[in-house]
Amino acid sequence: MSNKPWKFYDMVVNGLPQRVKYNEDTVNQLFLPLLRKLTQIQRQKQRKIMAFLAAPPATGKSTLVQFWEQLSKTQDELQEVQSLGMDGFHYPNAYLDSHTIERDGETITLRSIKGAPETFDVTGLRAKMQEAKQGKSLWPVYDRKIHNPIANALEVNGDILLVEGNWLLLDEPQWRDLRELADYTLSIKATPELLQERLIQRKIQGGLPKADAVKFYETSDRLNIERILNHTLPADEQWQMVEDGDFIRC
Repeated sequence: MSNKPWKFYDMVVNGLPQRVKYNEDTVNQLFLPLLRKLTQIQRQKQRKIMAFLAAPPATGKSTLVQFWEQLSKTQDELQEVQSLGMDGFHYPNAYLDSHTIERDGETITLRSIKGAPETFDVTGLRAKMQEAKQGKSLWPVYDRKIHNPIANALEVNGDILLVEGNWLLLDEPQWRDLRELADYTLSIKATPELLQERLIQRKIQGGLPKADAVKFYETSDRLNIERILNHTLPADEQWQMVEDGDFIRC
């Protein structure tokens, strides 16, 4: 670990307990200014607003937005934010198992590329976003214990809704239409090499043999990373994840 002023936080992320660390300088110089910006936008517009955090897998998106939600409650100057994930819009496994896609001349199940844009209900996501901005609504969440989405699991009632996901700024049909629903957007980039190392290690820590972890990266994660890095709409603000897991403004 570097000599940066790291601070540890105990959190529950996606239903699982985690101990995370953030650089205190980054909290003060990136995280809090972002929350102040969102507060300013919400107060200017005098309505519910929605912000996107779009980033590749293994950049800690889910943890970040939940930490920001927690952080927003500690500062009187800030409007509280509510964090939401797009993973609840995965199609159920039964759907993924029964539907196929053509890849490199081969017919494969959607289940085999779970996490790719084709495995999400983007129409349902857009409809829920519109509903959430208009008033109280219910939002699905992804249960990482059963590896399936649970419909209507979360009540959406915040005035600042902060949605995270890999594909929120994807510059492809249907997905690019989501951008008009965002009042502010943030993207995080990272080098493919850093993401590769983090993703493989994550699979190994989850119990997968190294050879299988590497294979999954090559057949799924790598393609997703290339798609995100090469087909993402520009964001209002952009950060870079660096090797030690910290973030810097681009």
